[in-house]
Amino acid sequence: MADKTLVQRYVHVLTVVACYWFVSITLVFVNKSLLSGSEKLEAPLFVTCYQCVVTVAACYAIRAAARSFPDRISFPSLELDMNIMKQVLPLSIVFVGMITFNNLCLKNVGISFYYIGRSLTTVFNVLMTYFILGQKTSLSAIGCCGLILGGFYLGVDQEDASGSFSLSGTIYGVLASLFVSLFSIYVKKLLPVVDGNIWALTFYNNVNACVLFLPLMVMFGEIPIVFNFQFLTSINFWFMMTIGGIFGFAIGYVTGLQIQATSPLTHNISGTAKAAAQTVLATHWFMETKSSLWWLSNMVVLGGSLAYARVRQLEMKTNTPDRTVNKV
Repeated sequence: MADKTLVQRYVHVLTVVACYWFVSITLVFVNKSLLSGSEKLEAPLFVTCYQCVVTVAACYAIRAAARSFPDRISFPSLELDMNIMKQVLPLSIVFVGMITFNNLCLKNVGISFYYIGRSLTTVFNVLMTYFILGQKTSLSAIGCCGLILGGFYLGVDQEDASGSFSLSGTIYGVLASLFVSLFSIYVKKLLPVVDGNIWALTFYNNVNACVLFLPLMVMFGEIPIVFNFQFLTSINFWFMMTIGGIFGFAIGYVTGLQIQATSPLTHNISGTAKAAAQTVLATHWFMETKSSLWWLSNMVVLGGSLAYARVRQLEMKTNTPDRTVNKV
């Protein structure tokens, strides 16, 4: 087959980026609806657990499709290995913390503030890389983190000034950011356990998460809340729950696809730009009015994040022999 033309390559890249934006933004709005919409269920652990169940089911469905169409679909074997489950357990504990605090943050803050509330992931990446991996960070990268911290503080201040600040939601956002940084470290550490296959790791991780959520739901009294939920038999409720689970599974795929079609730097830039678009969309969708300083806080965080991505790219380029082909 002939090589793709430049136009075809750009169309492919734009299509992949558009899919990433669509899946990511839709997932946030669907979860927000489930957690604080008209048919909200006051059981965030159950909602999160169900999405893990959907992910496991999706893995089995794709594996079945791979058996039927081996020439078109490739997917690893999904035979449960108790030894692998035990080895993946530390990652699963971090994963449960990550998605739980993420959804609790989304439940307690507006989507427009969600990006600011979850903006400290980069800062925690630097801290965890130093304290866990012992790797130092350049002054330029630390300066970018300082910008992000400044934007976060200004955003919190302006959210408080507008009367919509949620202390619990912000704390959950900070904890979610911490667990996201820990999750990336544990993923790199445990990928060799499943021979580097990210889908096998996703499967085992979500199976473990389903088990871990059960005692947590009992501990926090969510079981009777679920059984007494007035919309428990609502088709719309379960449709939204399932859509949330499917999009939760899909985000992992489109993230990998975007990195493959572009580059890690472009993926970070796309994610940052997506967050900006998501913030603007949320303010219009929910008819929110924000101050100039509030918007400035978003711009500072976005600028700090973009600058950090660029600094890290330049550092990697300096430390890596120039034998790769630049991607879009």
